[in-house]
Amino acid sequence: MLKKNFELLKKDGKARLGILHTPHGDIETPYFMPVGTQGTVKAIFPSDLIKMGTEIILANTYHLYLRPGLDIIKQAGGLHKFINWSLPILTDSGGFQVFSMSDLRKISEQGVEFRSHIDGSKHFFTPEKVIEIQDVLGSDIIMVLDECVHYPVEHDYAKASTELTLRWAKRSKVRFQELNLSNNCLLFGIVQGSTYKDLRKFSAESTVEIGLDGYALGGLSVGEPNELMYEMVSETEQYLPEDKPRYLMGVGTPEDLFACIEQGIDMFDCVLPTRNARNGQALTSVGKINLKNAGYRTDFSPLDPACDCYTCKNFTRAYLSHLFRAGEFLGLQLNSLHNLNFMLKLTEIIRRSISDGKFLEVKKDFLSKYKTSYQEKDV
Repeated sequence: MLKKNFELLKKDGKARLGILHTPHGDIETPYFMPVGTQGTVKAIFPSDLIKMGTEIILANTYHLYLRPGLDIIKQAGGLHKFINWSLPILTDSGGFQVFSMSDLRKISEQGVEFRSHIDGSKHFFTPEKVIEIQDVLGSDIIMVLDECVHYPVEHDYAKASTELTLRWAKRSKVRFQELNLSNNCLLFGIVQGSTYKDLRKFSAESTVEIGLDGYALGGLSVGEPNELMYEMVSETEQYLPEDKPRYLMGVGTPEDLFACIEQGIDMFDCVLPTRNARNGQALTSVGKINLKNAGYRTDFSPLDPACDCYTCKNFTRAYLSHLFRAGEFLGLQLNSLHNLNFMLKLTEIIRRSISDGKFLEVKKDFLSKYKTSYQEKDV
């Protein structure tokens, strides 16, 4: 705890270039983390993740705890060995999954009781148990248990929830230190407060006082307008220490990355690039396209001429459109590979722009070409 795990190399305005040190390797920031909820990034071979330069993946404590279960992962020697992944893994606490099931859980001071979405069995997560689970997983970055409230929410409830999350964070740190983890993993706290500036300030300052290895911004991208989310990021960032990594949870469109990196955020994760890819949406240098639209049936150009991924170098929009129309799994694989590569290359471009002192110039150039709405073609 409080070891030198993050190096801030350079700033361009508030945009930050850094290196995060973890037991299984270093991560260059800003960075977008592919989401491997159940120990796999859907429709992507691990070898392809390596080829496209993946430095860390995110897995989910709640899902892995329920299936395959801790006994199996422990017998395998931890999550890294179980999934044959040698690079860093961040595991979230499962708080978002638990609290999104309002009809299946009950919150108390001690923790949260919930029923499995798989078989209805009853379970209880305390802050301490969540740390213990992630210890068994062998996570490089461990997240504390928090309550993620919905939007909109009344100020009184958000205040009580924020205070509960802080008490849980303190208990999490105590258990983390008691375990004396030998792999030198990192413990991140989570700032809550919904969309209330006073609560964001209170939560950020109070969480920093606990003394943790990194700080996440939770409870955003849960239905609030984008501009309000950006406002909360800006409000929170000013109270976070410069020598610790800042992680914005569950956020990851190209527009969001530029907006929030400009506000000093270092790490992101989001299921949208791969989830939307499986539904036919492709991210390109000129915006999103829907490969299921009729006009792409005879479009023999690359998916994105500006991209050098395996998909774009070898296949056309027409072929991908055919795969989706035919219900072939290869379409999901090829499009997922492209979208994830697109996001990873984008953060690489952003890191280079910060290093060169040209972040705002690159942001303006990218967004001038990238259309936020679909580029439709004969719907």
